[in-house]
Amino acid sequence: MKGLFHRSIENKEKIVIVYIDSKNNVTQRYVRVISMDDDSIVAFCFWRKKVRTFKFENILSAGPIRRKLGA
Repeated sequence: MKGLFHRSIENKEKIVIVYIDSKNNVTQRYVRVISMDDDSIVAFCFWRKKVRTFKFENILSAGPIRRKLGA
């Protein structure tokens, strides 16, 4: 998962994460990672339209965004 975050930083790629917030709600967020440390990532959240901090312990899954292929 950390490799995906590094790639998001280096290539400015948007990724999707599934996250548990402070009220124990599970949310799906589209983010672009700005920086990373041992405990968390700092990312621009496209849903909130703000820079947010996400703790690793609360990230359930992360992955690249699948691009739709047109006919």
